[in-house]
Amino acid sequence: MINWNAIESVFLDMDGTLLDLHFDNHFWREFVPQRYAQQHDLDLDAAKATLFPRFSAVEGTLDWYCVDYWSNELGLDIPSLKQELHHLISVHPHVVDFLDAVRRRGKRLVLVTNAHQKSLRLKMERTQLAGHFNAIICTHEFGIPKEHADFWSRLQKREPFDRQFTLLVDDSVPVLKAARDYGISHLLAVRRPDTQSPPREVSEFAAIDSFLDILPE
Repeated sequence: MINWNAIESVFLDMDGTLLDLHFDNHFWREFVPQRYAQQHDLDLDAAKATLFPRFSAVEGTLDWYCVDYWSNELGLDIPSLKQELHHLISVHPHVVDFLDAVRRRGKRLVLVTNAHQKSLRLKMERTQLAGHFNAIICTHEFGIPKEHADFWSRLQKREPFDRQFTLLVDDSVPVLKAARDYGISHLLAVRRPDTQSPPREVSEFAAIDSFLDILPE
């Protein structure tokens, strides 16, 4: 699936790609509505009916990923709530083996995430993955998420890369489309970002079931 001789830089997403998206899905779909319901004396269904449209309205923007934005919007301490559920944060199978193998091949390994800095810090503390990367890029530093082609041009100035020899693995199809529009040649989707949900059908991009599929020899 990947000719590793044609790859110089490897860009990897975090949530849903390296880490099981179950944590984030459960947090936003169940845990936050539960706490919001308690705070506003609502039943859970009413809380979800209130919150889910608000979530959808900013999906794909930097606000969607910003814990400070949601703390202000909802009157909840989102970082503290994430800390309560930190035991659910987990690394997908074969990720560490993959990271080690890529580094042994001499490739530049970069984490590129839309996660807010506070979420990123919590997840790196929980998983101890930070030391595997040559660089960690948080889109909040750029003021624009990966879903926008302009992000990739801004990233190019910070983290120079040759588009022809760069691999991006991400669970978000809109992100992969933006990277394709920018000219990144090697793009892979993730079929099962959330291990508690069925695999997804991904038609527009090649996709992996796990990092074992592309583990360098």
